[in-house]
Amino acid sequence: MEQKQTRSLSTVRDGETVRIARVEAGRGLNSRLASMGLVPNVQIKVVNNTHPGPFVIIVKGSKMMLGRGMAHKIMVI
Repeated sequence: MEQKQTRSLSTVRDGETVRIARVEAGRGLNSRLASMGLVPNVQIKVVNNTHPGPFVIIVKGSKMMLGRGMAHKIMVI
C-alpha cells in the first residue's frame, strides 16, 4: 500500500480539497478543533489562503475562518 505524503493545511492552495490526516497540537487546541468538526478523515475545501487575509475553509458545508497558526498544525493528505 502506498503511503501518501502529509502536509500542513497552511500550504494548501485556494480551491483544493484535502482530508485531515492528524492534528499536531496540544489537548486544548485538539479539543477546540474537534468541536469545530476538524477531526481526522474529514474533508476540507480551502476557499481562501492568500496573504494578507483570512484563511477560509469549508467543512461539512460550513464556512469558517482559521488562524494561520492553527492551519499550520493540521496535517492533511
